[in-house]
Amino acid sequence: MLSAKERSKNIQQLQKQQYDLVIIGGGINGAGVARDAASRGMSVALVEANDFASGTSSRSSKLIHGGIRYLETFEFGLVFEALSERRKLFQIAPHLVHPLRFLIPLFKGDRVGMFKMGLGMWLYDALALFEAPEMHRRLNPEDVLNEFPTLKSEGLLGAYMYYDAYMDDDRLVHETLRSAARMGAIAANYVKAEGALVDKNKNLIGIECVDQISGEIFQIHGRHIVSTVGPWTDDVAEHMLGEWKEIMRPSKGIHLTFSRQRFPLKEAVVMAADQQKRVIFGIPRHEMVIVGTTDTDFKNNPSLVKSDAEDVEYLLKITNQYFPGAHLKKSDIIASYSGVRPLVADNSATESGTSREHVIISHPRNITFVAGGKYTTYRAMAEDTVRAALSHFSIEDQVKFQKSRTLDPLNPKATGPLIEKALTTVEARKDKYSFSLPIQKWLIERHGFEAFDLMAAATDVVGESEWARVWQIEARHAIRETMCLTLRDFYLRRSPLFLADKNHGFQFLNEIGQVFQEELGLSSQDLEKQINALRKHLEVEMGWSLTE
Repeated sequence: MLSAKERSKNIQQLQKQQYDLVIIGGGINGAGVARDAASRGMSVALVEANDFASGTSSRSSKLIHGGIRYLETFEFGLVFEALSERRKLFQIAPHLVHPLRFLIPLFKGDRVGMFKMGLGMWLYDALALFEAPEMHRRLNPEDVLNEFPTLKSEGLLGAYMYYDAYMDDDRLVHETLRSAARMGAIAANYVKAEGALVDKNKNLIGIECVDQISGEIFQIHGRHIVSTVGPWTDDVAEHMLGEWKEIMRPSKGIHLTFSRQRFPLKEAVVMAADQQKRVIFGIPRHEMVIVGTTDTDFKNNPSLVKSDAEDVEYLLKITNQYFPGAHLKKSDIIASYSGVRPLVADNSATESGTSREHVIISHPRNITFVAGGKYTTYRAMAEDTVRAALSHFSIEDQVKFQKSRTLDPLNPKATGPLIEKALTTVEARKDKYSFSLPIQKWLIERHGFEAFDLMAAATDVVGESEWARVWQIEARHAIRETMCLTLRDFYLRRSPLFLADKNHGFQFLNEIGQVFQEELGLSSQDLEKQINALRKHLEVEMGWSLTE
């Protein structure tokens, strides 16, 4: 399955057969393709060079949305598809995708006025088939300032309120991979695709890999190869095919996080940046407020991306222009995170103007590439990718593997009804588990009915605080269920600790580290290396905080 303890067995299994699909890349697109293909009955192998979701997929704005700004560029098909997928994600992942109200304040001199924005709001609701949690509504300036007293009042014309959603982007990858694994897919992280295996006609018949933990070199054979590596698409294509015309226009985006107390947004706020078509979001979540994103061309290796002082100052400037009463400073920022979007070049003059439509290239040498697209539409992108891959198979196989089951819940223990049942259960049995009622509810909101499995396994954990025990059971779950191998992976992609806690969760290092030692058999030296790697990430990503 997807346990760290089963990783070695998975690597051995990857070498034992020819798979229908061999997927390179363990972000949201790779996970989606693996789940879609496995749900059709195909045999699936997936490898990720680093940790699952370690690239773009854990560094998004963490929104599931239609993209209201794409209405202005007449990308109605993209918006309709995204809103349709938003509706489906509410159903299949209610523990990961949550409705959220958004406010668009409008001021004198803005490029878009109240009338034009109102038309856009009606169109947005129509493209959502009027199935949002609530329809949009118009607010006058007084109502806006009552809800957002720190918002700029000068020139305020009013605002529109509408619904989209926020999500846990990294955990959505892990849950999608867990579902794929339950359907039979075999996956392993920290396995790098080093080269192509080809037949006498130079068609790809597999990949050569290296286990980046053990150094073992091995081969995986497949009937078809799929690349889902996002901003690394051109690199992988050149590596696998030799001749390749670059298609990518990678774009750097950073985000800042604040505490809910310091920047108390009640709803998400859409802020126009420098009178451009670019927007910046202020997004309240249960554990923090996220502000982002920037959007600039990025030519370097995506692995080297980091937040710079200039990026931070830019986001602070825009946010303080909209919320002068908040008086936000660099010292108020809890954390930053940065990533590279896998945009496909379309000759747009600006990064923000580049389309978010996805591109699928099914190469005659037996490899399919998927690039671009929106996180929100990952399930539909995966379906399109598998269909493209199946064009390389016989008619009999195309019929055999025709039916996809990706509208089934990602986690059978985290459906909407089961979450409601779990919340009712803990209300009636407050004393059964060794956690307070708010903590039990928080765990249920994260894991659905599976929270009871986590809490039942908490009898042998000890800690100075209730939260220390919570993060111990979360760490154990991450190791056993999501192939989490390091403290860095846990802090950055299995929990909100690094981004939401003012101490980045370092006060829990001893307790969490003990779990990693017990579960993975780490020596004291191994644990120290992992702690140092986590601290190194802090130094690199937050290096801007050391500048004046």
